[in-house]
Amino acid sequence: MIGKTLAHYEVTERIGAGGMGEVYRAHDTKLGRDVALKLLPESFAADTERLARFEREAKLLAGLNHTNIAAIYGVEESDSQRFLVLELVEGMVHRDLKPANVMVSPDGTDKVLNGRLFVQELDQLRLEQIGRRKSGADRRGDHGR
Repeated sequence: MIGKTLAHYEVTERIGAGGMGEVYRAHDTKLGRDVALKLLPESFAADTERLARFEREAKLLAGLNHTNIAAIYGVEESDSQRFLVLELVEGMVHRDLKPANVMVSPDGTDKVLNGRLFVQELDQLRLEQIGRRKSGADRRGDHGR
């Protein structure tokens, strides 16, 4: 998939995989920004229940607008490949909500990441976040700065 173009998104890196597909970093050539693409496996696209779940997730995310929730930019299909276009948040994504699944962006904003999917080995970042939380840095509002 790396090096391939889906619609106007140039796929540059595999971020992770999970129960609902694979996630890739891609460059949006129209808007000049990096995004995350969550690809629904072709076998899931043929399964009406899984396809409906994928579409429900997209609609749910589209209805949310909060600084601390990763944004969805669109639902696309290119060459029979269905995918979500999501805000790229550097870090890992989760299967359930817990402190390890909340990332702190470079500007200090906490972000709850989308879905059940992005998996990336960022143990050091996770340890730093846990350390900040234990030290009370987040409660002080300075996010470790």
